[in-house]
Amino acid sequence: MNRQVLLFISLLSLDSVFGQVSYSIPEEMAKGSLVGNIAQDLGLEIKRLISGKAKIYTRDSDEYIELNRERGVLLLKERIDREALCTETALCALHFQIILENPMEFYSVTVQITDINDNAPTFEKNEMKFKISESAITGAKFVLERAVDLDVGINDLQNYELKPTDHFVLKVHNNADGNKNVEMVLQKPLDREKQEQISLMLTAVDGGEPQMSGTMLIVITVLDVNDNAPVFTQSTYKTTVTENSPKGTVVATVTASDADQGSNSKITYSITNTLDNVRKVFEVNAETGEVSLVGHIDFERSRHFQINLLASDEGGLTDSCKLIIDVQDVNDNKPEINIMSKSNVISEDAKLNTVVTMINIEDKDSGENGKVQCFINENMPFTLKTTTINFYNLVTDSDLDRERASEYNITVTCSDEGVPSLSSSVTLTLQISDVNDNSPVFERSSYEAYIVENNTPGLSIFTVKARDADWNQNARVSYILEDSSVNGVPVSSYVSVSADSGVIHAVRSFDYEQIKDFHFRVKAQDGGSPPLSSNVTVRILIQDQNDNPPQVLYPVQTGGSLVAEMVPRSADVGYLVTKVVAVDVDSGQNAWLSYKLQKATDRALFEVGLQNGEIRTIRQVTDKDAVKQRLTVIVEDNGQPSRSATVNVNVAVADSFPEVLSEFTDFTHDKEYNDNLTFYLVLALAVVSFLFITCLVVIISVKIYRWRQSRILYHSNLPVIPYYPPRYSDTLGTGTLQHVYNYEVCRTTDSRKSDCKFGRAGSQNVLIMDPSSTGTMQRIQNEKSILDEPDSPVEQKPPNNDWRFTQGQRPGPSGPHMPYGTHIRWTPKSGTRATGGPEVAMGTGPWPQPPTEAEQLQALMAAANEVSEATATLGPGTMGLSTRYSPQFTLQHVPDYRQNVYIPGSTATLTSNPQQQQATAQQATQQALPPPQASAQPEPPKAAQTPASKKKSTKKEKK
Repeated sequence: MNRQVLLFISLLSLDSVFGQVSYSIPEEMAKGSLVGNIAQDLGLEIKRLISGKAKIYTRDSDEYIELNRERGVLLLKERIDREALCTETALCALHFQIILENPMEFYSVTVQITDINDNAPTFEKNEMKFKISESAITGAKFVLERAVDLDVGINDLQNYELKPTDHFVLKVHNNADGNKNVEMVLQKPLDREKQEQISLMLTAVDGGEPQMSGTMLIVITVLDVNDNAPVFTQSTYKTTVTENSPKGTVVATVTASDADQGSNSKITYSITNTLDNVRKVFEVNAETGEVSLVGHIDFERSRHFQINLLASDEGGLTDSCKLIIDVQDVNDNKPEINIMSKSNVISEDAKLNTVVTMINIEDKDSGENGKVQCFINENMPFTLKTTTINFYNLVTDSDLDRERASEYNITVTCSDEGVPSLSSSVTLTLQISDVNDNSPVFERSSYEAYIVENNTPGLSIFTVKARDADWNQNARVSYILEDSSVNGVPVSSYVSVSADSGVIHAVRSFDYEQIKDFHFRVKAQDGGSPPLSSNVTVRILIQDQNDNPPQVLYPVQTGGSLVAEMVPRSADVGYLVTKVVAVDVDSGQNAWLSYKLQKATDRALFEVGLQNGEIRTIRQVTDKDAVKQRLTVIVEDNGQPSRSATVNVNVAVADSFPEVLSEFTDFTHDKEYNDNLTFYLVLALAVVSFLFITCLVVIISVKIYRWRQSRILYHSNLPVIPYYPPRYSDTLGTGTLQHVYNYEVCRTTDSRKSDCKFGRAGSQNVLIMDPSSTGTMQRIQNEKSILDEPDSPVEQKPPNNDWRFTQGQRPGPSGPHMPYGTHIRWTPKSGTRATGGPEVAMGTGPWPQPPTEAEQLQALMAAANEVSEATATLGPGTMGLSTRYSPQFTLQHVPDYRQNVYIPGSTATLTSNPQQQQATAQQATQQALPPPQASAQPEPPKAAQTPASKKKSTKKEKK
């Protein structure tokens, strides 16, 4: 089946797009049949239909067409019967709109429903009877009932056929409205005597394919003579009726007359219309010919009516006429407001002319009654704009502010121009969504609060409050303490602020005497994005509390000595003895002091000034008054509760100082004081005794340990003979060894880092020692306890390569660690380690040139000879050395140093064997002197200590 598509698109210079598309489809198409490709015809993409949520909007309750967004086509939702859809009109069409959102657009679509030949012509009656007088003349007309064909056009009723045609022929008249009147014309006179009853078949035929028809039987009864037929006064009657007229209203009256007399002149009126709506709306009085209303008449459904009336007499003669009724419109329909699309929520920062709602207005009345004007309530930031006829857009007209109005109830009112005017309205509820455009605002421009000192930490001081005019998350306020300092201390160590409630808590206990007030800033920040904030200054004032007792400045209370004020016996009344001076560090009334006399040897002799603390006599001093007078003065402040302090004042009533001394020499202290003194003396004695015994045990243990260590040295076989630089002379002037060196070890108490400070010798020349150098066994072990820390920095840089011995230098048998005293000084963690002067820096100093190989051999031989001579003067098991060596050592066995002599840092060995001397000399001449960091040599024994050196060493070790 062919389908016609008519496309009309109109573009208007408005915010929304308007277009019109027309389709033509036959009726009775199956459900789901394709109507048209709407996306292609409108030039839209499928994704636009989907994203715009395309939908069909129709004013009718029945929807015959549906939209398939995914395919972009229009489909039949249900089968369409053109005759049921359009009962009175030849042209049948469906009108609807397609609505799209984001942006809002709509298109008008018209679907024409074409007719098919699905209805046969039908007669209202299957049989029609006529009574015709036999005297009926030729050419007499008899009106037949018309057939009805619901189809239109070529499918409508086209022709009538009458069979047989012996007496009658058909005559068809075409009316102006397109209908056909069928008349049966007598062409041959009737003869009742020949044929009393005649049966004819009337057939109605349409023009469709295939052709369809309907039949009606006509039965004619031939009557006796009645030769005059009724005649209407007019062939056509015209009248008007107002719609909504009540039932029973007489619309018009038709009149017909009959020239016959008697029963042949009695006329009966009837309506011959075959359309149901006419007979349902109108009726005719069969006797009077009055046409009246029997149903509801509506201008919007039918504006014109044509009634076919028939007048017949008893003899069966008839006449017909037409009654044309025009319906007058009444303003009985309110404008209909249809919401095509709307937004329930709009942002408060929406731009001007943003479309909120699309509205369609329809008034079924006509003329002035159908003209509609729409408006909204006043003082609204919105306006209605007309896009096309009966279509409006509700758009924003000014800036929106959610804080001023979070919701709008917009009433759209539409009224027509009829009399009286009818109107209708609809209320649209529009929510304004929030935008974070308001900062939090504190209730005050600044805050000031008071807190009493000595408060408990965590005490709530007061609350700051800020409000945000925004909504929900944008109005959620958090409180932040801004970074600042009070007297160089962060303010966060004084107070804290609850982020949610704004409650300010005291972090510490305040002391009015230390700080009286301070201020800080609190920031209020909302939860928007980006967040907005504001701040306020808060001042905290500390209130004083009576938490300090008075302090007596004079007279000074001493624990051991006795102080007395002297009053001569000749003193008069009011004599100023002394004045008690006291202060209170509190402030205000808490610092107001009053003085009272609590106890006195003689209350009748002295009084104390309540405000000034002056002690005066209140009577004349007599000889009977005791020399020793003891006064107890109490000093109270004015706080609540009050605090007090007492002071004892000794007064001597005498004229001379010797008299006072003699009287006060036997002045005993209080028993309590004496008991305390005895306790402290006994405790001090016990502590001193314990320390003495502990030191004595430690000293004896050290001596025994050193004695046991010295016995190990007897098993040493080879000495280590070092080289000494020139100008490092002996400061003591006697003995075999000419070089003495001192150093100090300085440590921190916790870092375990050690520094060495080397003292100066008598010649102001210093030899910097290396911990890895070779020395006596005892000296090395003593140094390990001080210097051999894991992170000890005591190291020596190697000497220059130009270090040499001169011919006059004499090496000694000891290692580089000469006997010396050791001073250990502990410094605090952050202290500075002691160092030597510039000339004793590590790795620096006036190092001489190293000796030649010949000089080394000569020095080694001379040293061996001196050792041999010194050994001869010793008794068995001992080796005598100079008293300047501290400490000295004792050997049970002295090896023969002339047999083997080692060179420090070298693999060469000197021996007294003639066969070995030559080889040894050659090897020594080829060996270069290594740096002082060479690997350690076997440790020779160390000399025993003399009593003098023991005393000196013991003192330094205690330090």
